[in-house]
Amino acid sequence: MKVLITGVAGFIGSNLANSLLKNNIQVVGVDNLSYGVLGQVPKDVEFHKMDIRDKNISDIFDNIDYVFHLAAKNCITDCQEDPMTTFDINVNGTINIFEAAIKKNIKKVIYAESSSVYEGATSLPSNESEVFPESIYAISKITTNFLAKDYRKSKGLVTTGLRYFNVYGPRQDYRRTIPPVFSAFIINLLKGKQPTIFGDGSKKRDFVYVDDVNNFHLMCIQDDRTDNEVFNIGSGKNYSINEIYNEIKNLLQSDIEPLFSENFSFEAQNNLANINKAKDIGWNVKIDLKTGLKKSIDYIKENVISSS
Repeated sequence: MKVLITGVAGFIGSNLANSLLKNNIQVVGVDNLSYGVLGQVPKDVEFHKMDIRDKNISDIFDNIDYVFHLAAKNCITDCQEDPMTTFDINVNGTINIFEAAIKKNIKKVIYAESSSVYEGATSLPSNESEVFPESIYAISKITTNFLAKDYRKSKGLVTTGLRYFNVYGPRQDYRRTIPPVFSAFIINLLKGKQPTIFGDGSKKRDFVYVDDVNNFHLMCIQDDRTDNEVFNIGSGKNYSINEIYNEIKNLLQSDIEPLFSENFSFEAQNNLANINKAKDIGWNVKIDLKTGLKKSIDYIKENVISSS
């Protein structure tokens, strides 16, 4: 089997590549390295530096069985500031990938949606049938869902949409304008600095460890019950940002208190995934929060702090 990953140099993409290679699956990777880090791409990946909007991208789709389309502009603040580029990458880029998949008879495209499509929800947990996108990023991601529906109906493209909640683990991009809370908290505390919490820390998020996410990725290419469906990928539990901070602070035996900054008006106050649909076909979350945090801390100590 041969799988192509767009965004292979990013957090989820590089972890997915590792998982596929461990399962003796050949991997072709695509990334323009605008966000991704080439050093994160496993050495056994056939890597192509290319933008997903490149009209010649179908040239590297030869002999590919499945495509994981993960590349996107996804920093929510950057997306708010630059809607045109956001839609060009997230929407036009997705159209380009779908067109290449049709042209080269790809068996299925597994594409990234986002839990942000629930950001306007008034009740939790969120299930796949009701969406409330409000931000530019969320609107761009729900548009990919509409595109997938059309390509299924009009061109027979088989797809699976994955609504990732707050995925964490090794290789999280701490260089983003607003870095993920886990890596931001851990790195700053290890350096003896005060991390910043946006808002009062009461926001609740559903965090899921990347290894659990990869277990579902494998199901997408092994189980046809995932065909032409959309799934929430979360843990089914949520924690406040303050709870996360205190857990990390305790694990690091730190006494540093955070700084509090202005909240983002366009972010959801809380999110929580209803994961019954994924569980119904046999997927389960295996890594609890404390275990995942310890794994994340160990990775950052070895790969980020030691090299800085």
